[in-house]
Amino acid sequence: MSSAPVGPRAAWHVLSSRDFGPYFWGNAASASGSWFHNLAASLLVYRLTGSELLLGVLNFSQFAAILLLSPWAGAAADRFDRRRLLITAEVAATLLSTMLAVLAFAGQADEWVVIGFTLGLGIASAFAAPAQAALVSGLVREEDLPTAVALNSMTFNLARAIGPALAALAVVTVGIPAAFAINSGSYLALVVALLVVRPRLQERLSSARLRESLRLVRDDRSLLAYLLVVAAVGYASDPVNTLAPAFAEAYGHSDIVAGFIVGAFGLGAVTAALVVAGRTAGSRGRMAVTLTLLGGGVVGFSLAPWLPLGFAFLFVAGFGYLASNTSATTRLQLGVEESQRGRIMALWSIAFLGVRPLASLLDGLVADLVSVRAAGVVLAVPALAGAAFLVTARVRGDSAQRRPASARARASGRVR
Repeated sequence: MSSAPVGPRAAWHVLSSRDFGPYFWGNAASASGSWFHNLAASLLVYRLTGSELLLGVLNFSQFAAILLLSPWAGAAADRFDRRRLLITAEVAATLLSTMLAVLAFAGQADEWVVIGFTLGLGIASAFAAPAQAALVSGLVREEDLPTAVALNSMTFNLARAIGPALAALAVVTVGIPAAFAINSGSYLALVVALLVVRPRLQERLSSARLRESLRLVRDDRSLLAYLLVVAAVGYASDPVNTLAPAFAEAYGHSDIVAGFIVGAFGLGAVTAALVVAGRTAGSRGRMAVTLTLLGGGVVGFSLAPWLPLGFAFLFVAGFGYLASNTSATTRLQLGVEESQRGRIMALWSIAFLGVRPLASLLDGLVADLVSVRAAGVVLAVPALAGAAFLVTARVRGDSAQRRPASARARASGRVR
């Protein structure tokens, strides 16, 4: 693959393209709107119950469908037209979020109603995620794919940076029901963008089965390694999303500050996207460094004695989060054929989003039994462990390369 230009110039080159540009901005609007739901739902459940455990249940309901349905959703993304599949999922999400807004305006949205509709939105997301991730490769040239992956990740993290703050402002000024309504309208922005873009002709399969998705990682263990990195990233970032209202109170502030906590993390991620745009997937050593930034930043935020210092740690954590996820995701996309990308991105969805129900329940349980700060430290452990493994694996690989060829042959059993 030829090298693409690096940095902001590469980002502008891809953003100005006929197909990726409209998709990017439509997706940015939709992703920002999703934070209106996330923050409004978390605040409503927390204000009604005061329970960190139910915050975990709320986030479990958002991502449980991804864990259960993504393999079949990935097969659908390889069998059917990805753009049409994504439009269908976005329209369904629009209807669900509109119904929730109506119930909230009527005063009928208790914690279980909110959790139930969040589960429905999660089902729509389960079918949208692999189709959306795989669609990106059809909107750009192959040499621009690393930049497109970074920008696609930046979309969600740009939303993470500005969406929660705007959502907090909306909750304060117009209320929680209006925040749900704004989310409903934001889904339509992506639908309009999808009607404008013209992806390359998709190589579609006549059939795609669950076991074929699993066979991809069985045949190439490096894909499994990158999926584990993605899972570690999902675990370490979860406390920032799930427990933000509780963290705000732990720092002695109103729960509205939760929007700025999530936003600080997202700002670091957006910065990382601009830095890594145009670069090929990083080495194992670089991935170990970025995982360390993520895990160490989350630990620092969890233990910091005052919020401004916590914001600095969140920025570092967000930088490590985006850089690690982009590197692993790019390697996954380039490691399979175009006709397999729907299924590999379904496994990506399980690794990144599907583990979130378990992470969210663990978040809520540890916060409820010990403290919210302890929960942040516990969930950062997989990222730090992954960094240590990558360093150890690289050192062992380097040692193996320094051994004479005859010794390497004997170790592999080829020389008796």
